[in-house]
Amino acid sequence: MSEQRVTFNGDTRVLYRQAVRTPLPDEDAERLFHENMMNIADAQERKADMLADPDIPLLEAYETQLEGIAESYKRRCRHIAGDDFEEIAMAYNRGERDDRLGALTAYYFEGLWRMQQRITVTDMLFFPIILRYPDCFTVNIRFASGYTTTESVLYESPEHSTEELDDEYAERYYNESLYSQKEAAEYIRDTAEIIREEFPSPDESTFEERQYGGITSAGGRKGPVFSSMLKRVEPDPNRFSEPVDEPTLVEEGEEARRTERELLPKGAIVL
Repeated sequence: MSEQRVTFNGDTRVLYRQAVRTPLPDEDAERLFHENMMNIADAQERKADMLADPDIPLLEAYETQLEGIAESYKRRCRHIAGDDFEEIAMAYNRGERDDRLGALTAYYFEGLWRMQQRITVTDMLFFPIILRYPDCFTVNIRFASGYTTTESVLYESPEHSTEELDDEYAERYYNESLYSQKEAAEYIRDTAEIIREEFPSPDESTFEERQYGGITSAGGRKGPVFSSMLKRVEPDPNRFSEPVDEPTLVEEGEEARRTERELLPKGAIVL
């Protein structure tokens, strides 16, 4: 880990109420977007398989998913800014540059840093939203206080419980936790299909079938309790009136504000 990474403490202003809008000028760009979304769907299925396996610790499944998301952010940073993306992001955060490239790199780098923090930090909900429009897609990286949404499935990890239980109750708690993990695995496996349906391949669908699509997801943890949620989001066809020819930061859309109202518990704060 570099000295820069050690001294970086994050800056929520980089993410707050913003999204990255990326153009989809041709089918090659659509194929790349589709491939990235299918990687997310595959990761959901891998997590489901791991949760359903009683021999795999829950935290391992959780960390594996986070590592996959973090790697996708690194690829996006390298695509935008090359191998020096960390230096560019840090320069932007220090106020040494104020350009589009620096802002975009800092945005994804902030999301990556917060994603890595989540492995050890509880009560911080990862709450992204991805939307496809006819000529572009947006990625809104959000974090919120708390660990669950109003529609999340909850499951437990006995390894993270601090309660001292008698043998009889400890065995019952262990079995109930395994059952909650299996139920969550079924739910998470179903969400992979939602992703595949919302973002079909340009080689297997018409433009009309794929020009709009959207998902929001959420994952969090509080002590031994973990949460997961993913659902469809209907994009606003009137959100953008002008085309875009390069990735750029934009204000979040009404879709983001709507999902916050619908899914975050009362009192939760978007960071």
